[in-house]
Amino acid sequence: MKTSVILTVIGPDRPGLVSAVAARARAAGGNWLESRMAQLAGQFAGVVLLEVDTENADALEAALRGLEGDGLQVQIQRGSELPPAARHPVELDLIGHDRPGIVQDITAVLSRHGVSVETLETACEPGSMTGEPMFRAKARLGVPEGLDLDTLQDDLEALANELMVDLELHDPLQEPPEAVA
Repeated sequence: MKTSVILTVIGPDRPGLVSAVAARARAAGGNWLESRMAQLAGQFAGVVLLEVDTENADALEAALRGLEGDGLQVQIQRGSELPPAARHPVELDLIGHDRPGIVQDITAVLSRHGVSVETLETACEPGSMTGEPMFRAKARLGVPEGLDLDTLQDDLEALANELMVDLELHDPLQEPPEAVA
């Protein structure tokens, strides 16, 4: 039987950190399934999903805790045995002038509709014409079955108008068929 282990690490960035995490996971029998890692303001931050034989889970956790001696903060959580709730995948793209509160405002609308944020990538970068800071966000959302996407779209568009940002919801399951030449 297999156990999922979620590892979160953060600490000063330096060459070899990912290799150190991978080496400890492999030595303890962990299989690296998925990860998200970034260098942010001089710090390394990573989230890794590992899988290990259940009888080796404690040894894997102990090996990963050894990363704390390398100057990293480590959090370890075992995965849930519960099946995930049925969710419809929807993608969200947003761009607009940067200002505090954009993420909170958008996620408040999503939360009100019971929508989960499965992945979220954001960046603030200079606009191509003005050089003013532009906020960009790309998210994969899990929409509960039965939620009317038009209602969600209307609420998000009303907020987008208020925030003066461009926002698009994209339903990959509702793609029009590609034109055949």
